[in-house]
Amino acid sequence: MGPAEGAPRHEHTTPGGGQDDPEDGSRTLVRLRQEPPVWAFADLRLRRYRAADHATVLALHREGLAQVGLRPGDGVYYDHDFFRMEDIYLRNDGEFLVGEAGGRIVAMGGLRRADLVPGGRARAFGGYAPGTPALDAVEMVRLRVRPAVQRRGYGTAVVRALEERAREYGYRVLRADTTELQAPALALYQGFGWTETRREVIGGIVNIYLEKQL
Repeated sequence: MGPAEGAPRHEHTTPGGGQDDPEDGSRTLVRLRQEPPVWAFADLRLRRYRAADHATVLALHREGLAQVGLRPGDGVYYDHDFFRMEDIYLRNDGEFLVGEAGGRIVAMGGLRRADLVPGGRARAFGGYAPGTPALDAVEMVRLRVRPAVQRRGYGTAVVRALEERAREYGYRVLRADTTELQAPALALYQGFGWTETRREVIGGIVNIYLEKQL
């Protein structure tokens, strides 16, 4: 697991991350606390999800998908995991972070054991299979940045923090999927060195699967 609380803070230079990058590359992601984790990036503060955040993160998720035209029933849309945040993310060797700026949540992203929720079209039906964790592959999911504050590097900060957490948990492979409609998310993953592994058409929507070795 992560380093003990109270360890010295350290800094990470934010790399090129696609369309969400700031023009000023001098800004850094700074780890302020080890457990529970807290980071700072410019005016953004990243921390672990709390139950009181539920309505806000669910709304941010739905806003992000509506922005690119994804809707319930299209075969790729699902939100059942938001109603089991502790079970799926926080109690099963995962993580879920929210980013606050100006007193409100404006960004988020999570790590979820790759064996917990099925892939492809099965996700839309609420699949969930808790069991003995095999700390090998983890999915990076639910990357969202509020439209009004996009292109400030917030997405890059979330990805960097989640990659750091994945390494601390001992995962060896990062996985993700997005759609052709979500071009900024795809560019963000590619900017971090993720590799496309395959494509799948679900309900007429092209789903893109990516992977990164840690």
